[in-house]
Amino acid sequence: MDSESKLPPNDPDTDESPKQRLDRELMELLQGLRVALPGVQVLFAFLLTVPFATGFEQVDQFQQQLLVFALAAAAVASICLITPAAQQRILFRTGQREVLIRRSNGYSIAGAIALGVAMAVSVLLIVDVIFGLSTAAWLAAALTAFWAWAWFVQPLLTRPSSNGSDR
Repeated sequence: MDSESKLPPNDPDTDESPKQRLDRELMELLQGLRVALPGVQVLFAFLLTVPFATGFEQVDQFQQQLLVFALAAAAVASICLITPAAQQRILFRTGQREVLIRRSNGYSIAGAIALGVAMAVSVLLIVDVIFGLSTAAWLAAALTAFWAWAWFVQPLLTRPSSNGSDR
């Protein structure tokens, strides 16, 4: 017996069957990932090319470490944001859609965090090279506070506490 056959009856608020709800939730999740993926892929590609750019030999060891950290964070973001689509293909028609949605939601959140870190560290690196570490640190901190607020704090503050569903 698969996990989808154990689902509750139709939702009285939306009149969706459990299967319809899972289908909708999966499509919403994958649509959201389609928005994030191009950005993380462009950032990752950019970071991969930096060591081969003219002038890279002039960066100091700290800046090289920043690049490696940003590159690793972008790689983690790419892995996390691609994982739901890869797992959906493997778990296709196995009755594991609810497990896939819960797992993919976690990967999506982890991917967003890794993307935010990669962006902040990339800004820290570039602005450090151009203006120095003090300016870079302030700007990276401000951008980190902004993405943390916009992506996590604000939605968590407005999330209904009665149940975790989004209708």
